[in-house]
Amino acid sequence: MRKDIEIPKVIDVHIVAIKEWDKEFLSQNWFVYLVNNSSNTLGTVLVVSRGNDSDRKTSTLRHGLGDITPFSAAKIELLPDEVLGFTNEYLLTFFNDKGLLHDKTFVFNAFVIKEESAVQIPVIEQAGIVAL
Repeated sequence: MRKDIEIPKVIDVHIVAIKEWDKEFLSQNWFVYLVNNSSNTLGTVLVVSRGNDSDRKTSTLRHGLGDITPFSAAKIELLPDEVLGFTNEYLLTFFNDKGLLHDKTFVFNAFVIKEESAVQIPVIEQAGIVAL
């Protein structure tokens, strides 16, 4: 029976961290975005974020992003400097155009979010870090 269950792969959808000017705190901060680099609309998008290190963990946050149009991005949250040393996980769930449920866990390992490691991010056209 397990062989009959189709688990669709998440393709051309990314979780990224981008350092940008924060008007509220008047400083450069890391923000996490969902990037839809596909020609499909992502429906009823939910993202659960959490972080941990060897002896501490962050609160679990849930973000309802609604529908994400093709070749667009949505800001998820601020990633404070205090948690850059944590392993930060983002659990993404959405429906595709055919109503199939997709899910994937994206991970930023501890200390990988730094300006020296930034690469060009599609859709947003800024430098940032792509979660694995």
